Amino acid sequence: MADQKLRWGILSTAKIGVKSVIPAIQQSQNGVVAAIASRDARSAQQAAKSLGLPHAFGSYEALLESPEVDAVYNPLPNSMHKEWTVRAAERGKHILCEKPFALNVAEVDEMIAAAKQHRVVLMEAFMYRFHPQYDKVRELIASGAIGALQVIRSAFCFRLEDFSNIRLRKELGGGALMDVGCYCVNVSRLVAGAEPVGVQASAVFGEKSQVDETLTGILRFPNNVIGHFDASFRTGFRSWVELQGTEGRLELERPFLSHQVGGIGKIVVHRADDTREEFATRAANHYQLMAEHFADAVLKGQPLRYPPELDRGNMRVIDALYESARSIRE
Repeated sequence: MADQKLRWGILSTAKIGVKSVIPAIQQSQNGVVAAIASRDARSAQQAAKSLGLPHAFGSYEALLESPEVDAVYNPLPNSMHKEWTVRAAERGKHILCEKPFALNVAEVDEMIAAAKQHRVVLMEAFMYRFHPQYDKVRELIASGAIGALQVIRSAFCFRLEDFSNIRLRKELGGGALMDVGCYCVNVSRLVAGAEPVGVQASAVFGEKSQVDETLTGILRFPNNVIGHFDASFRTGFRSWVELQGTEGRLELERPFLSHQVGGIGKIVVHRADDTREEFATRAANHYQLMAEHFADAVLKGQPLRYPPELDRGNMRVIDALYESARSIRE
């Protein structure tokens, strides 16, 4: 398959796929979108027509059976990630699964086992980490631009009041930690370059939704590095990461870039002597970079930059944060 393009099938007509991932694959150098599926055949046909896709299926099963599809992108509700990832693996399809990987680490273990058994590539779709700004962040930290890293602060919040939204539905795996806090956990682990040795969390669970509508977490990493984050559906929009070191701090203006596809990464370093320096990384579509990386892993056998065993760690931390938050609640 080294000289071919990866043929993608999209499970559902979810907005993230239609607006961001499908256009990114269509712009990629090594992939094409061959099909889209929905439980509503008309919805699939309309999406295929508007996006110029050759095949539309009225069920997810039909897409998985198609010989025209090599890999699937799974943006289904969180509660369906495990089932359809395992089903895809059983049919020999490679899987890019939207975040969060699943509902808990036990489900992730089933997904990884299925991928290994059927020899398919599996990766979690945290697109932000493929943007070149994170290469620059690593470079700045390694060069001592802020001294020794001490504290990682982050926030991802927005106001959500529509209780029909899947993010506020407990049975579908909703909650602020699952939807946006997972980014904060992921970026903290990415920057720390390690797994936390302990976590604490406090959350506000909605009376109607029964999911965490606000959650604050603390992660303790080796070498006495502390991570702190806020995730909420009850506040105005905020997307922010700040790294505090012994000699200064580094701030990312748009750390997750999801609202600025194709944008420039902006980093500001504030030093202890009150000077500051700004860095702008090249413009890039992080969804496209993610899709191309995944396709190279399938077509060329290149190792994944973020293998599923690594992303299992994110789910493990999420499980522990929920355990802590619920213990305080009770």
